[in-house]
Amino acid sequence: MQPSVTPVTQRVQSHTLAWSASNLRNRMQFCVMAEDEHVTLRAQWLGQELRRLREAHGLKLKDVAEYLQRTSGTVSRFETGVYPVRRPAVDALLDLFKVRDPQRRRVLLNLADEVWRTDWWDGYSGDVAGALIDLVWLESRAIRMRSFDVMSINGLLQTPDYTRALIRGEDPGHTDGQVQRMTELRLMRRTVLERERPLEVTTIIDEAALRRVIGGPEVQLAQLNHLVKEAGRRTIDVRVLPFSAGAHAAQAGPFSIFDMAEPYPVVAYIEGAGGAVYIEPPRTDKYVERYDSLQRVALDASESIAMIKAIADDLG
Repeated sequence: MQPSVTPVTQRVQSHTLAWSASNLRNRMQFCVMAEDEHVTLRAQWLGQELRRLREAHGLKLKDVAEYLQRTSGTVSRFETGVYPVRRPAVDALLDLFKVRDPQRRRVLLNLADEVWRTDWWDGYSGDVAGALIDLVWLESRAIRMRSFDVMSINGLLQTPDYTRALIRGEDPGHTDGQVQRMTELRLMRRTVLERERPLEVTTIIDEAALRRVIGGPEVQLAQLNHLVKEAGRRTIDVRVLPFSAGAHAAQAGPFSIFDMAEPYPVVAYIEGAGGAVYIEPPRTDKYVERYDSLQRVALDASESIAMIKAIADDLG
């Protein structure tokens, strides 16, 4: 008696014939990562897209596993980003999922390349939390960043001395070497302001961050003067939220919003004592609304610069 074959199994089997085991062995390599290793945002995004496509075609994990000649557990880890999936496997899965649109295929294949691409910031992965490496990657791929900063000036607009004072203040136990490495990383992030198409930055700074003296009066004064200089760039917009604004829409604390190019979504970033949180649509909508509300009560550009200069004069 022949075993029954479901339509889904037939589809997978037919694809498996076209994508043979020898092809897989010759073209694909997979990275097995430790379970507790940081899962990057880009690996998560790629996995989410592959899961959506699988579910849209009524396929189960075991169906895809049979097609790729992997275990269901491995495919599950592909979809969660724990095991980043290589481009050849993505190419094969797009065939399985009948993704014919060239643009759609290109976007997902480019994302697969991005998952495995290394850049300068990866050299600092042993010095800082993985979530901070994700932040640097976001800044590098973003078109625009909108930030609300409460306790300190945004990292992209800091001077070296101000950065060092902040890092030492956050953890006095850091060695000189650790402080130097973390300062280097923060300053290297500024390259996004110098690239051919600079990152567009809008920062709303709470008046408290301007008046809080970090590293002593000389360091704070230099930081304020640097902020005024940076505000002169056409791609940087600095606004101040004065004490006189009273209660506002973001009393829960600072956050940033990154507008990304395809295929990435808008991302909100929130950093706290417990670590960083990245928020994707549709939950980013409320942060966009909060930011718009803050802009309505913040000083305009000229008023903001005038206040920063006045605070600097008090320090001088």
